[in-house]
Amino acid sequence: MKLPRDINAEELIKALIRIGYKQTRQTGSHIRLSIQVHSIEHHLTIPNHKPIRIGTLNNIILDIAKHLQIDKNKLIERLF
Repeated sequence: MKLPRDINAEELIKALIRIGYKQTRQTGSHIRLSIQVHSIEHHLTIPNHKPIRIGTLNNIILDIAKHLQIDKNKLIERLF
């Protein structure tokens, strides 16, 4: 499945909150999200841009998929 090309930070954060992430802080134009799975914490920094650049979005999705130990395409389907 292809990554959406026009997703902004607000939409991505809402999708990540649905799968268990929580917004922990914001510094300037960057928003920090965290999740704890099996007593291991994972932190993400999302740039507050409209839209998020496709390479940045791809790296965020890959990082989440690696942490949650699921396939990137399954994660994309789940989020979008």
